[in-house]
Amino acid sequence: MTMHDTKPVQNITVLGAGAWGTAVAIALAARHDVLLWGRNPAQMERSAAARENTDYLPGFPFPEGLQVSADFEAAIAHVTGAAASADTTPLLIAACPVAGLRPLLQALKGRPIPNIVWLCKGFEYDTGLLPHQVVHEVLGDGVAGAALSGPSFAQEVARGLPCALTVASSSAALRERVVSLVHGGNMRVYACDDMVGVEVGGAVKNILAIATGAADGLGLGLNARAALITRGLAEITRLGTALGGHAGTFMGLTGMGDLILTCTGDLSRNRRVGLALAEGKQLDTIVRELGHVAEGVPCAKAVRELARRMGVDMPITNAVAGVLFDGIPAAEMAGQLLARDPRNELA
Repeated sequence: MTMHDTKPVQNITVLGAGAWGTAVAIALAARHDVLLWGRNPAQMERSAAARENTDYLPGFPFPEGLQVSADFEAAIAHVTGAAASADTTPLLIAACPVAGLRPLLQALKGRPIPNIVWLCKGFEYDTGLLPHQVVHEVLGDGVAGAALSGPSFAQEVARGLPCALTVASSSAALRERVVSLVHGGNMRVYACDDMVGVEVGGAVKNILAIATGAADGLGLGLNARAALITRGLAEITRLGTALGGHAGTFMGLTGMGDLILTCTGDLSRNRRVGLALAEGKQLDTIVRELGHVAEGVPCAKAVRELARRMGVDMPITNAVAGVLFDGIPAAEMAGQLLARDPRNELA
């Protein structure tokens, strides 16, 4: 038993019963009192009966103590009510997609929630805001918030395989709290205060995974894949630093680490979008067949517009958005990138 395994059990609520929220709930339920909430009552009834998320993460049984519910009030009471009154470090985790973050926050507004940690990666599609900016806009300064991100496939986390994440928050107390509760077993958690850098890395890497999937699907080779990943990291860093992130953050887990995993791992939904684009499939067909959210699709549109407004050069992102939304064939995208004028690598 490790030092972390001997810590007192804490109350944790995970809001969002998709694949990633479920995987996090499974991992944490081995050491804490976890309630997994989903908004679809029928889905949660199936999950409770089968003791696994048959809709989004089948084949991974729930730990004995994991509670599942579609009752929002019960989910919030788990970290705010009498059951949590003796608990010194309850934790509320938002595991919804970026598109669902604002509605979820609005439902939480005015409630005495102890904190909020979000798992979503991306920019809000219609505003171009990062998740921490959405949280601040809706909840203000009264609730401490943190982003938990890094290279992590849901299936591997649910299986208990090793994983390393980063928690970013302006609150040192919340960073310490998240590390204390989440770090342990096969899951390592590092802390930093660069919320912008962590969130930009987690968002833009999904776009680049579409690009590498398309390149692989077109048979462009491993050299091309390495070039896309490396030049993609340069794009992430340019945008991230322009937004106020620290350059060093993009060399870490939520930058380079998440980028490598998402671009090369076959469990990546965004990579699968790229592979399907290379086959000539239409976007609506790809999204329908995927059955899950691929955040890189809407993120490509939001980031292209943001980069244009800020004057940040992001040719790979522009190429991906061109294929997704402007009808440019994937092979033509590759040709456009190869035809660009040479330049200083570090410029």
